[in-house]
Amino acid sequence: MRECMDVMLLAVLQGIAEFLPISSSGHLVLAQSLLKINMPGVRLEVVLHLGTMVSIMAYYRTALWNLACGVLRGRRASWTTLGHIIVSAIPAAFFYYLCHDKVDAFYEDPRAVSGFLVFTGIVLLALRWMRCGDGPVTGARALLTGIAQALAVLPGISRSGMTIAAARMAGIAPGRAAEFSFLMCLPLLAGAALLDYLGFTAQPGAADGLPGWLLLAGAAVSATVGYAALAVLVRTLRGGRFWLFGVYCIAAGLITLFAA
Repeated sequence: MRECMDVMLLAVLQGIAEFLPISSSGHLVLAQSLLKINMPGVRLEVVLHLGTMVSIMAYYRTALWNLACGVLRGRRASWTTLGHIIVSAIPAAFFYYLCHDKVDAFYEDPRAVSGFLVFTGIVLLALRWMRCGDGPVTGARALLTGIAQALAVLPGISRSGMTIAAARMAGIAPGRAAEFSFLMCLPLLAGAALLDYLGFTAQPGAADGLPGWLLLAGAAVSATVGYAALAVLVRTLRGGRFWLFGVYCIAAGLITLFAA
């Protein structure tokens, strides 16, 4: 019973924090530390990542369909968008390849995670006083957003928060900034799930205790909650209230810094 409750709570946290700019990795680390919740195994990480991927694909199904059709038909605009997505994924992959040992160590340090949450909050609050443009995604803007995404490899630094903030600061329109932020994370979510799976196969006893129905339930909860969280984020961004998440991140970071 306790294991089931832990999985459901982690699935809800993943679904909410993966899309709202409050850092899913940071909240999972802090939840496990403060609430004494143990991640049941690597396989759960895989299905939770897949659940959030389903959320993105469902919410942006029209954009993804148009992109796929355009690429197959050789449309220049679609190939340009695909190129922007690939360019944006390079910095995070490169950064993690070079520094994964040091990055992994932060996942064992709740106080560091709290500090990164405060940093995320400061970046989000900065949007409150910045004048941002309403332009399209370009190669340079995609690279800048990708560099911001690379920072989110660190637990406590929100991927969606950093990429959307960077996109807005670079002059990308709000709706387009949110869409590009989540389309550009699909390759990384798929890569993270693959790495988790390979890690699991290298350690076959890591999650033997989790029944298949519980894994599927966790994925379903993560996907459902994630879809709702994504809708909330887009509405908040278009309404000019995105910076309010910065207040939460700073408060959560400071509270957990002293409680961790």
